[in-house]
Amino acid sequence: MTESETTATMSSTTASMVDLITSHATTAPNALAVSDGETYLTYRELVTSAARLAAALRERGLEHGQAVGLLVPHSVRAVVAQLAVWWAGGYYVPLDPAYPAARLHTMTAAAALLVGDANLLADRAIPAERVLALAETDDTYPEPIPAALLAPDTIAYLLYTSGSTGEPKPVAVPHRAVATLSAQPEYVTVTARDRVLYHSPMTFDASMFEVWTPLANGAAVVASTADRHSLDGLAADVQRLGATVAMFTTSLFHHLAARRSPIFDVLRTVVVGGEQLSAQHARTVLRHRPWLELVNGYGPTEATTFATAHRVRETDCAGPPPIGRPIQAATAVVLDEHGAAVAPGEQGELWLGGARLALGYLGRPELTAERFIDHPSAGRLYRTGDVVSARPDGTLDFHGRVDDQVKVRGYRIEPAEIEHALRGHPRVADAAVVVQHPTPDNALLTAFLVPAEGHCPDVTELREHLAGRLPAHLVPNAWQLLPEMPLTAHGKLDRRALAVRPLDTHGKLDQQALDERPPSTDAPAPEARDLTPIQQAVAEVWARALNHDITDPAADFLGLGGHSLMALGIVEDLHEDLGVKLSLADFLAAQTLSGVAALVEQALRSEPELVR
Repeated sequence: MTESETTATMSSTTASMVDLITSHATTAPNALAVSDGETYLTYRELVTSAARLAAALRERGLEHGQAVGLLVPHSVRAVVAQLAVWWAGGYYVPLDPAYPAARLHTMTAAAALLVGDANLLADRAIPAERVLALAETDDTYPEPIPAALLAPDTIAYLLYTSGSTGEPKPVAVPHRAVATLSAQPEYVTVTARDRVLYHSPMTFDASMFEVWTPLANGAAVVASTADRHSLDGLAADVQRLGATVAMFTTSLFHHLAARRSPIFDVLRTVVVGGEQLSAQHARTVLRHRPWLELVNGYGPTEATTFATAHRVRETDCAGPPPIGRPIQAATAVVLDEHGAAVAPGEQGELWLGGARLALGYLGRPELTAERFIDHPSAGRLYRTGDVVSARPDGTLDFHGRVDDQVKVRGYRIEPAEIEHALRGHPRVADAAVVVQHPTPDNALLTAFLVPAEGHCPDVTELREHLAGRLPAHLVPNAWQLLPEMPLTAHGKLDRRALAVRPLDTHGKLDQQALDERPPSTDAPAPEARDLTPIQQAVAEVWARALNHDITDPAADFLGLGGHSLMALGIVEDLHEDLGVKLSLADFLAAQTLSGVAALVEQALRSEPELVR
């Protein structure tokens, strides 16, 4: 039996990802499985490494069906660790070292072990018996053990998503769902000759596609962290690693497309997802690279990464490209508020079903019952909250939400979770969080605050307050004060009115923001303050990205609505305009215009040939 025949036979049964990977290790043991450009593992070596780490996990007391927290950066070892947890019979909980301690405590409370790099584990207040630091080589681990038997409907991994009650929701995804998504994908081309870029955070469900889809099909995972440093660096890493397939959040794709990134000259296939795809950017990329396979993917974590997909062509770009039809054993029905199916062309709420639904929210039976229901004719369904319409051929178009949930740079965000945390600050009487779009490509998570009597909140203080409780993607980019919240005729918060309010371009909160008078259209343009030549050069780069003039040396990048994805582009522009290379971390730490200008000046002084 050939390798393809073996894979087809296994994927048609209840094969797990462990089964699929060990099959490739048998039929193509010397094929490349994982690489980061420095370390290379064949399928035989990947399986052996995972089996030895699994033995170490068992020695530390891990039992079948227990959780393992993974605190591992992008690397070959991250892939080995995920597979090893399954090999030992457990399920993994991806962790981000940048998350606040309280969030990590919630995510690891039920974990039997916390596994990761020694330097990342060092600062965690975890009892020694619950910690396993990864070794530099496999030699320190016990001999390999046989793989555990994994039932299709047992948990494979647990991902936390934003929760409307102020607590993150633990989504339990079963082995059946992962294998069904990954094996023989019908919506994207992944062959044994491909290399799939692994660059998304492990806590982001796109990483499941990046790791398990290639390994289910005999392809290679190529791990990169270049996107954390620069957009050009990401393109260079794609070329260095020989990646042929990549998944980008829609926001990242838009930035790469707007900058005419050379990354699209290298890749054969690009999958995008997380937000509505811009027809303009899709058309731009496809017009210049007509050979590119561009796939618009859609799906919540509860449906295992992608539930629908559409191969985008230039003819789809007269309007927003559709989100496609169900893929990989998923089902989709469009229902009205009474649970009845709507006719093609009519808008309704999208409900998803099929073999790839999550088991529910671990330990949250009431919430699970609210979102997962047994439909009399369509079977078990998950209520997405997304408004769609179906074309006559079943292709779905996205139209918005039925609730307040938003998507920003690929992350699903429940505003109520942020509002709950803000209301816990003593200087805040009320809070509302919405998404504003100062430009089509820039989505800003904006917090509107009603200050407590006699107080004026400070942006830095509020950011620190949230940073101690929430992940970075839940901290707003822009802030405004209001004397009171706008209400609808029914007495509810008018989020639409907030979404279209003019942005405060000062990047700081002050009592003047409470003045409800509309700005005068005859107001003079802001006078440029005493900016140094270098500050002026930096201000011009900021202005292009932020879409308004920067005249104050104390202007705060984050306070003005900046974010890390925008910062990546600014760092590249500073390199192109001024010839200096700044790291993303240094840029964000400097924060103010004067601070960034000081970094630029320091870089210029250290590279005198740049200023000759």
